[in-house]
Amino acid sequence: MRRLPVYFLVDVSESMVGLPIQQVQEGMRTIIQSLRVDPYALETVFVSVIVFAGKAMVLSPLTEIYNFYPPSFPIGGGTSLGKALECLMDDMDNNLQKTTLEKKGDWKPIVFLFTDGNPTDEFTADFRRWNEKYRRHCNLIAVSIGDNVNILTLAQITDNILLLKDTGPESFSAFFKWVTASIKTTSMSVGEDCSDEIKLPPTSGINLEKIDPRTYNGNTDENFAVIHGRCQTSGHDYLIKYARRNHGSENSGYRDSRLFRLVGAYPIDNAKYASLSSGSQAKINTRTLLGVPTCPCCGNQTAVVVCECGNVFCVGESDYNKCPWCGVHGTLEQADEYGINVARGLG
Repeated sequence: MRRLPVYFLVDVSESMVGLPIQQVQEGMRTIIQSLRVDPYALETVFVSVIVFAGKAMVLSPLTEIYNFYPPSFPIGGGTSLGKALECLMDDMDNNLQKTTLEKKGDWKPIVFLFTDGNPTDEFTADFRRWNEKYRRHCNLIAVSIGDNVNILTLAQITDNILLLKDTGPESFSAFFKWVTASIKTTSMSVGEDCSDEIKLPPTSGINLEKIDPRTYNGNTDENFAVIHGRCQTSGHDYLIKYARRNHGSENSGYRDSRLFRLVGAYPIDNAKYASLSSGSQAKINTRTLLGVPTCPCCGNQTAVVVCECGNVFCVGESDYNKCPWCGVHGTLEQADEYGINVARGLG
C-alpha cells in the first residue's frame, strides 16, 4: 500500500506560549480523531510532527494513523525556519519510500507549516535546498497564525499561504476542521484517481484568507517580548509573554509602539526549552513592559524581579529572598526611573 505522508511543521517559539500552543495541541487531537474514522485515511495516511524554535526536532516520526498519538508540544526560544526545513528535508531523505522498478513509492507528501513569527536564523541555504530539490515534490501549505508573519518570507518556499487572523477558540476549531478536510479529500483522491495533488477545500465560512504575495501589503515585524523566569519556591522555570501595545496606556493621550502589554505567565519544561532554544543576546527595558503577573508555578505575587546576575525570578511577601539562578540572597531594592535591561527571548 502506497503511503500518503502528512507532516506538521509546528512553530513552538516563545511567542506561541499559552493559548496558541494549547489550541494547536487540541487541533491536532481533533484531526487525528477524525482521520481515524475515515476509511481512505486509515489506508493511506502516515503522520509526522516536527517542531521548531531556535532549533528543530522530530517530535513524532512518520506513523500510520491508527497508531499515531498526538505528542505534547514543548516551547523553545527563537524561530529558526531554516533549521525546521532542514530537519524536514533530512527526515524525508531518510524515511520516505522512493519509487523503484519493483514498486511505487509514497505519494507526494503534504506539509502543513504553522508559524506566528518571522525567522530568527540564517535560512538562505535551507530555502535554496528546499526549492531546488523538494518543492516540486511536496505540497507545502504555510499558515500564518496571526498577522505578524512576513508573507514575502513564506512566499520564498511555497505558493500556498494562508492567513488565520482570528486566533480565538472558534476560529482555531474551524481551521483545524479545514485541515482535516484537506487531508481526507487528498487521501480519497489518491485512492480513487491516483492524483497526489492536494485538494484544498474552500475557505469560505471560516476566518482563513488565502494570500497572494504579489499583492499583499500586510508585512509586519514580530510583535512579542518573552521573558524567561525561574520560581524561587520550586526552582521551576516559566515564560512571561508580552504583546506589543500600539495605543499607549489608558491614561495617556499618545501612541507608543515601544510598549508591550502582559498576556500571561506559563510554566515550561526547562530541559525541552533548552534543547529547542538558540542563544539570544537581546535585551528589553522593564519600563516598556506593562503589567506584572503572579508566578505560575507557586503563586508568588510578583513574577518579574531582576537579580544582579540579570535573571528574573519571583518573590512573595518575604523581605528576604534568594535568587534561584545564582544563589545570591538578600533584600530587594526598587529600580530607578530608567528601569532595568533584562534578557528577552527571540520570540
